[in-house]
Amino acid sequence: MSLLSDKLYRYDAARNARAAGIYPYFREIQSDQDTEVVINGKTVLMFGSNAYLGLTNHPKVKEASIEAVKKYGTGMAGSRFLNGTLDIHVELEKKLAEFVGKEDAIVYSTGFNVNQGVLSCITGREDYILWDELDHASIIEGCRVSYSTKLKFRHNDMESLEKQLQKCEPDKVKLIAVDGVFSMEGDVVNLPEIIKLAKKYNASVMVDEAHSLGVLGSNYSGKGVVEQCGVTDDVELIMGTFSKSLASIGGFIAGDEIALDYLRHNSRAYIFTASATPAATAAASMALDILKAEPERVKALWDITHYALDGFRAMGCEIGHTSTPIIPLFIRDNEKTFMITKMLFEEGIFVNPVVSPAVAPNDTLIRFSLMATHTKEQVDIAFDKIGKIFKQLGVLA
Repeated sequence: MSLLSDKLYRYDAARNARAAGIYPYFREIQSDQDTEVVINGKTVLMFGSNAYLGLTNHPKVKEASIEAVKKYGTGMAGSRFLNGTLDIHVELEKKLAEFVGKEDAIVYSTGFNVNQGVLSCITGREDYILWDELDHASIIEGCRVSYSTKLKFRHNDMESLEKQLQKCEPDKVKLIAVDGVFSMEGDVVNLPEIIKLAKKYNASVMVDEAHSLGVLGSNYSGKGVVEQCGVTDDVELIMGTFSKSLASIGGFIAGDEIALDYLRHNSRAYIFTASATPAATAAASMALDILKAEPERVKALWDITHYALDGFRAMGCEIGHTSTPIIPLFIRDNEKTFMITKMLFEEGIFVNPVVSPAVAPNDTLIRFSLMATHTKEQVDIAFDKIGKIFKQLGVLA
């Protein structure tokens, strides 16, 4: 066995979970992403999806994708920088920029690529990136690749952020990168206070709207946390993904024309990645059109979210500071989290386990997420199954 093989073999967490019969990953779905899915021929209620608006099987979205394949083919065979720019890429970028209130936008092939590609190049060696400790892995990866000094602050803790800002040289670029809605905990960033500190210390702000686009926004606009807080002019870079509310795959960064022109010519994850497929681009564009035309979808999402939040609190579940369709059900035990995931699946409920090292061992949780198309009856079934199993395993008294 080579030294590399020996090193890799010592990773045994997945093997041990499989041997114990509690391995919860890569479950093969044999249907569309709806409130019910089919796995191994069994229909289960889906409470593990990020399709917040329930658009992945919308007839107009599917038809737009099909028509794009008929016209443009299945792939681009190159990057946007060279032979991979279509008119529908440019059209979508204009629509996204207008939607979030910025001059320009760039479409990347994945949301992960956006954060990695922007944060790795937007600041220089003498500059600073400040990031929340619970930011998404793509932000952390972008920071890791950057040559700038990286300063982590405690989650949504403005005193901690200010202390880190005070460490920065006043005349150097300082970029604060944060999630709009934190993807596992479901709580919302304290953006108004971050903006105040950014102005005080002459820093810039980038917000990842992956889990807030199509969810937050004034008057159910779905425009995100930046618009909802009324700070669009104060946030220099707005990032979003297509794989949640926009029913596709890909992502974007929006900002002023000068910043976006820089990224088009310097972001390696953009320049050296094949461009988003015609099908994905057209699907995201149509989903955006539906989002703009149907604010009642966002309202439906919030109606079912409030119903679920109230129900879990009434049950006595520990759900942290969430106020969004992402509801963490804290278990605080790795093995028990795996076991509960397995038992719920056997009861017809699909949820996602979040365990160490993704979180600390005493912060493990079940991630319960909602779509606008979920019904109260479906949530009631989940309440019943979760309550029974939580009591059985001692999570609830």
